[in-house]
Amino acid sequence: MDISVYFEPIDSEAYQTEEFPLGSRVVFYSQVGKFPEIEGAELAILGVHEDRNAVNNEGCAQAPDFIRNKLYLLHLVSENPKIVDLGNIKAGHSATDTYFAVSSVLSELLRRNIVPIILGGGQDITYAQYTAYQMLEQTVNIVSVDATFNIGAIHQNLDSNSYLGKIITHEPSFLFNYSNIGYQTYFVGADSVELMSKLFFDTYRLGYVRANLEEVEPIVRNADMLSFDVSSIRQSDAPGNRNASPNGFYGEEACQIARYAGMSDKLSSIGFYEINPKYDRGNQTSHLVAQMIWYFMDGFYNRKKDFPLSSKQGFVKYRVAIKNTEHEIIFYKSKKSDRWWMEVPYQDYKTKYYRHHIIPCSYQDYQTACNEEMPERWWLGFQKLS
Repeated sequence: MDISVYFEPIDSEAYQTEEFPLGSRVVFYSQVGKFPEIEGAELAILGVHEDRNAVNNEGCAQAPDFIRNKLYLLHLVSENPKIVDLGNIKAGHSATDTYFAVSSVLSELLRRNIVPIILGGGQDITYAQYTAYQMLEQTVNIVSVDATFNIGAIHQNLDSNSYLGKIITHEPSFLFNYSNIGYQTYFVGADSVELMSKLFFDTYRLGYVRANLEEVEPIVRNADMLSFDVSSIRQSDAPGNRNASPNGFYGEEACQIARYAGMSDKLSSIGFYEINPKYDRGNQTSHLVAQMIWYFMDGFYNRKKDFPLSSKQGFVKYRVAIKNTEHEIIFYKSKKSDRWWMEVPYQDYKTKYYRHHIIPCSYQDYQTACNEEMPERWWLGFQKLS
């Protein structure tokens, strides 16, 4: 598939000097007719010039180049990074046309085992990020770092406030799980929290996450795709968003979450959305997102490749029986990274969910089981698979 038709080149001449350590090692699409060879690339950066459905945040379509101006000034994350910058996806005649272009491009990159790093644009582009997996006929886990759920009303058109609702109701459905990290209760109605619970989705309030940041790692490690709304970061750290609020993650916490995402062997795409240069101060938000991307890359180049789906070699196996239940939980601890997983039984006829029955967890989950209590992560997975 020729994905070059969707892109416009960027002016990369400034990035390809010694003053831009990372930029001097990236292959750019900088001239019409000379689209870079993507075979063999590990990471692909692409901007999306689309903000027509970014509610109350018009102007975020201009963010990709502002982020690049900060990103390529940073130092290398690997001695031999294989990174391509494909330029910016042109806005279509309608937002729907742009979604189709994004979905088609991402699907091709995923098919080639290249991890896309998407520079938005509005968070409604997450919908296109999701539909890219449909072309691969793959069920997916979504993690969203966001102050709200963005479910929207039943008859609401697709936009940045309703994209999750459109994903949930999309037919055919290939969504296995959705996790929200950092929602703020005063932005989320009780009915939305109840809906998340009924769907067996896992949601984590901002206060819990900030007090237990290490517990974010297994949540992110279970994701196929991650969507990061910059409005989840406090306004003082990321002012470049018209919907920014006083509370949220600190910049260093956002960078840690991005690094967790990079280290996940399962995660295959990530998007950074809603950055708006019109409201930024001294390009502070673009600079922070550039550092978040650097941390994602750093995590990516430190992946351990120890997901225990097929082979269990290199793992310590633990069995924990839960009293007064018929359940026995099997845990696996990696000898390479000390990370934990737990196994959830599933029906034979649900083979399409095979890759989801090994759930990332933490040592705390193991301790919970040893105290004869059911880990919530295991129980949510069991209800989906039973």
